[in-house]
Amino acid sequence: MPLRSAGSTKAPRDAVHHPLFARYYARASVAAETRMHMADVRRRLLTGLSGRVIEIGAGNGLNFAHYPGTVSEVVAIEPERHLRKLAVDAALRAQMPVDVAPGAAEALPVKSEAFDAAVVSLVLCSVRDVPRALSEIRRVLRPGGELRFFEHGAGGGKVMRFTQRAMDATVWPPLAGGCHLARDPVGSLRAAGFELGPYRRMMMPENGPALPQSFCVIGTAWRPVSD
Repeated sequence: MPLRSAGSTKAPRDAVHHPLFARYYARASVAAETRMHMADVRRRLLTGLSGRVIEIGAGNGLNFAHYPGTVSEVVAIEPERHLRKLAVDAALRAQMPVDVAPGAAEALPVKSEAFDAAVVSLVLCSVRDVPRALSEIRRVLRPGGELRFFEHGAGGGKVMRFTQRAMDATVWPPLAGGCHLARDPVGSLRAAGFELGPYRRMMMPENGPALPQSFCVIGTAWRPVSD
């Protein structure tokens, strides 16, 4: 596992601890692979990647089976212990080397400019500090490096957005492992200095009812070459 740059603060081994939600998420995410066509979304997210990739918030490792053969190595960071154990099992079945390690998005335990690409998949909703996490992703990407993202966030009309904000301020984060419904992933990427490429807004499930967590976006961004 590559070491961080000198002078960086190391993240605690278990930066996130949501044991009940982690077990629920592990079951629900596997079911969503077919019921919500998440396997197809993962393939779309990862198609065309190559070189050395860091995946932040790898969860139970469901992305690993969908990385193309052009990827030489995946370093997967997962802060939650139960999900990390499941990710290790998934890594053993992967077609390329996958190194699963503890760490927080806000303090990635790897060297600067060490990766050709980064992946975040349903992660920015739950990190404690979005600007700091995106700053870390920029740090570990080489100049011109690619970021693939699939995230959910604010969407719908006035009533839905009010509902999302109200749930964020009350019951949703404690019940959903720190997840927030009303964040703006595209706006956050712009504010962090990423160059946005093509992205598409979509509903999940695509043909189901509009729920507060249904408003998603999938796309590509880059660390500017001039960084």
